Order: sequence, then C-alpha cells, then structure tokens
Amino acid sequence: MPTDHSQSRNWFDEGGRAYARFRPEYPPRLADFLASKAPERRLAVDVGCGNGQLTRLLAAHFDKVVGLDPSADQIANATPDARIEYRCAPAERLPLADASASLITAAQAAHWFDLPAFYREVRRVGTPGAVVALISYGVLTLEARFDARFQTFYRDEIGPYWPPERKLVDTGYATIDFPFAESAAPALDIRLDWHLNEFIGYLLTWSAVRSAREAGKEGLLIDFANDIADAWGDPNIRRTVRWPINMRIGTL
Repeated sequence: MPTDHSQSRNWFDEGGRAYARFRPEYPPRLADFLASKAPERRLAVDVGCGNGQLTRLLAAHFDKVVGLDPSADQIANATPDARIEYRCAPAERLPLADASASLITAAQAAHWFDLPAFYREVRRVGTPGAVVALISYGVLTLEARFDARFQTFYRDEIGPYWPPERKLVDTGYATIDFPFAESAAPALDIRLDWHLNEFIGYLLTWSAVRSAREAGKEGLLIDFANDIADAWGDPNIRRTVRWPINMRIGTL
C-alpha cells in the first residue's frame, strides 16, 4: 500500500459501494441453530434485514422467509430467492398477520429500533412458542501482530465518531431490556481470510469512518491504513479476521 497521503486516500474512495462487497457474512451454522429452536418451519421473519445476509441463510430452513428493512436501497440490493419476500417496512410496524411467524430475527439492527414498539409487534406476529433472536457481531480481532494497533484505532481514534448506539453492539446487547424467556446461545463466530484491500474495504462500511471524514479527520484513517499496510506486508497475503457472534434469544 502506498505511504503518501495523496495516494493512500484512494483506499477510502468507494463510499456506499463497499457495503455489499465487504460486510462479513454470517456462518450457515447460525441459521442452523436458529432454525433448530423454532417450533415449526413455515415462516421466519428477518427484521432490519439490510441486503439479506442472514435472510438468505434462513431460507434454507423455512418454507418462506420475509425480509424487512426501512431502507428501500438495501431492499433493492438484496439477492432474490424464490423462498424470500423482501418488503420495505420498519421494525415497529411489521406488515405480517397475527400469530404467523415462528422465528423473528434482527441481525446487527436492534440498536436502531424503538424496542418497546418492536417487542409489541413480535408478540403480535409470533406464533405460540415462537423464537425471537437479537444477533450482533462484536469488535473484530486480527492476528496478534496487527491487533494491538487495530484496537487502539477502534477504541481511541475512531471511537469518538461512533454513534452512541454502537455501545449496545459492542456489549452484545447485554444491557438492553429483553422481556422473553431467555435461553443460552452457542459460541459462534465469523472467520474470514482477507487480503489487505478487503480489510480496508470493510472499514469503509463503518458509519464512524464516514463521520470522521465529514469532520475533516481523514488523516487519522490514512495513518491507520498505512500502519496496517506496513505490518501486513504483501497486500495479497490473506490474513484471518474474526468477529464473535453475540445473541439474545428467547421464546414467546
């Protein structure tokens, strides 16, 4: 990766195009677990589905999956599947019949919801014994030689530019109200072997990176990218990136 700032800035020029390319995908075993907890397999609902990362995995287990997101742009970029119906709708007004869904999920989205309103909708649309799961993935970790530099960047440098809701994600939603009969979730994670431009591309999807750029702090982004690039070596070498999956799962 180049080391002068005028060239390094190119790493941060993809904007919104990066989201679909670089957001980490959930492992199939997450959908396997969620489906195993549902009382039946007719309908699952993925709320705040984005471009359908978890929605697509659930479709392998259910007769039908409805993916809901308030962003028309996210819905427009979702991958079609005959078993999935995507709709543009908010979490607080689910366009579903009463007692129709046996699994209601929200992946990396619940921190944006009006939770009391969402929970009222969950109780309305859920079948008896339906499962509700709030899923998030935590702060990534890198190989040891890079991780300390990344954690400093995440905590101290880019940290002030995260919205307050990010703290809920970092704690795995542990502090939010969850008024359901809760059960334990297995230890799961996302593991990817990325080369350098994929890792930097992932950073482009962060709202904190956009906020820092808007605040005129692009220099701290470039400095971090240069430090990681120097440590990475050959940018085509793939290195392991890991995110722990956190989950609150309960039964109606």
